[in-house]
Amino acid sequence: MSRIAFLFPGQGAQTVGMGKRLAESLPAARRLYDRASEVLGYDLAKLCFEGPAEELDSTVISQPALFVTSLAALESLRAESPDVVLSCEAAAGLSLGEYTAMVFAGVMDFEDGLRVVQQRGAAMQEASDATPSGMVSILGLEQVQVAALCEKVRQGEVLQVANLLCPGNIVISGTVAACERAAEAAQSFGAMKAVPLAVAGGFHTGLMRPADQRLAEVLAGVPMHPPRIPVVSNVDARPHDSPEEIRQLLIQQVVQPVLWEASMRYLIAEGFDLFYEVGPGRVLRGLLKRIDRRVVCHSVEV
Repeated sequence: MSRIAFLFPGQGAQTVGMGKRLAESLPAARRLYDRASEVLGYDLAKLCFEGPAEELDSTVISQPALFVTSLAALESLRAESPDVVLSCEAAAGLSLGEYTAMVFAGVMDFEDGLRVVQQRGAAMQEASDATPSGMVSILGLEQVQVAALCEKVRQGEVLQVANLLCPGNIVISGTVAACERAAEAAQSFGAMKAVPLAVAGGFHTGLMRPADQRLAEVLAGVPMHPPRIPVVSNVDARPHDSPEEIRQLLIQQVVQPVLWEASMRYLIAEGFDLFYEVGPGRVLRGLLKRIDRRVVCHSVEV
């Protein structure tokens, strides 16, 4: 008997048109977009379905958009394969996706989760605007080599490992100039490629430091409950039962590296062998294949 875990995507997975098919064919999905628009004060569905891409890609919009669209995908899976949803025994989400996982696990309700995500996106956007920064995916190097690359080109600026995604795929984050120097020098360190990411700032570093305090204030006012299934934290690649512990880890997550590979290895070691990527894109499915080719991961189309 397979053990099932759900994975929820993070920022960068958004595309114009996402969720449109679900909203047109599934009343439960349409209701999520309608409720979201009431909470947010703007027509989220229109931005998801029609764009423009520049607006959808902004941090302040993309985070609520992915959160709601991933939960709409969950409703689609619930309608088509209710036994799969009932059989799910654990969840994880990449950065923003951890909030989607928390709502699925009953830690927060939909409206509270959406309000937190809205404020998180706004705070991270403000931090990014305060210090021009970015992220670069380094392909083909081990963590120690990437750390050495950062040390070599940092020149007193912020530049550090931000996402440990899978073997040979590590994302660094820092100031724009430091990221540019790293991308130029990566091949001299043996990297196959350095790919600048289309994100607004240097997420998961101290550059987000103002955002974590604003997020702490928002989370302080949100009722949280013990999860009904384990949700693996990005910060330490382990699940936690205490709502207060979860609250603190969500605050830390903004400025700490995402331990995605370690999170997946934890779930695999716990016997999980059937995964569903619930939300836009197939990034998490691809990462999982690089971590362990034996496990099966299905994508839930949006």
